[in-house]
Amino acid sequence: MTNNRPVSKWILPIIVVSQFCGTSLWFSSNAILEDLIIHYSLPENTLAHITSSVQFGFIIGTLLFAILSIADRFSPSKVFTLSALVAALFNAAIIWDQNSLMGILFFRFLTGFFLAGIYPVGMKIAADYYHKGLGKSLGFLVGALVLGTAFPHILKGFTEQLPWKTIVVITSIIATSGGFLLYFLVPDGPHRKKSASLDFSMIIKIFKNKKFKAAAFGYFGHMWELYAFWAFVPIIISFYNTLYPESTLNNAISSFIVIGIGAVACIISGYISLYKGVKKTAIIALMISGLFCVASPLLFIIPSQNLFLGLLSFWGMAVIADSPLFSTLVAQNAESTYKGTALTIVNCIGFAITIVSIQLLLLLQNYIDTPYLFIILAIGPLFGVISILKKT
Repeated sequence: MTNNRPVSKWILPIIVVSQFCGTSLWFSSNAILEDLIIHYSLPENTLAHITSSVQFGFIIGTLLFAILSIADRFSPSKVFTLSALVAALFNAAIIWDQNSLMGILFFRFLTGFFLAGIYPVGMKIAADYYHKGLGKSLGFLVGALVLGTAFPHILKGFTEQLPWKTIVVITSIIATSGGFLLYFLVPDGPHRKKSASLDFSMIIKIFKNKKFKAAAFGYFGHMWELYAFWAFVPIIISFYNTLYPESTLNNAISSFIVIGIGAVACIISGYISLYKGVKKTAIIALMISGLFCVASPLLFIIPSQNLFLGLLSFWGMAVIADSPLFSTLVAQNAESTYKGTALTIVNCIGFAITIVSIQLLLLLQNYIDTPYLFIILAIGPLFGVISILKKT
């Protein structure tokens, strides 16, 4: 039931911190990949498989959450908390010494499954509190996702002597803390409209809205590039260090910088959208990231490691800056009763696309030199820009 009670100034910061804590589980295994390969005698191409297993779990989770309208029928705050606790448990399970590759992939799948109750549900909670300036609010929220994603890299980079199992346990504790923080301090929002019953046709009905469809397609184009870029950032930096032996770039810390700086971009784009409009700002960011894909081979001919890292970091900003804006457009053009379902199903499809792009890059590694590998990612931004301009 909608009401006009004032919103505490602490609500958004708490949601943001909780989102950061929960999403720190996302790439926790990527940051300790070398340790996993050594400890469990895994194949060298494990990166794409582990990343994709999390993505696949998230896809199945968001699909089930959407079909059952979990975030609309039940308290989003309780859904978030329960999901954070269970995801943290399965994240910690990879430290089990009897694990095999299949066991690790299974636990990462389950971690991804319950991340479906964290990321899109966190956006749903924010949308239930903020109608005006939603782009700015989601800018902070997606920024938290970015920092959460990058956090294991910096944890690994600054704790080289820390056992990898300790890093896993730390991320699980952080995620658990985020779940409890939101549960105790963020009640369901004043703009929440509870869905009373299941409607299995709602997903089809949602996509009949042309403006919603345009926003969703723009988001899909953005997702083709985003997670493939994030997953391969350590490989890009490692390859650069191989090309230039004099380079002193620390892979873990540099990866954190490139991915983590995207949080700043989300906040900046959120504020810009207040003045330039959500749609226009999203299109510009998507075009810039697409240009970086096309020009990516030029990064590897730059002998200055500082300039290389600076440009790669700027790509890291452009690649995520449009994400909160497309989510805003999705939320604004969805029926209020099924806003959580709309956000969840769009996430589901978007992350399904990330598996295709990540696996495609893995396959093309066998046929294309690394400097030219990332041009293929430009397909996503091109599709997204054309879709949102054509359909609105």
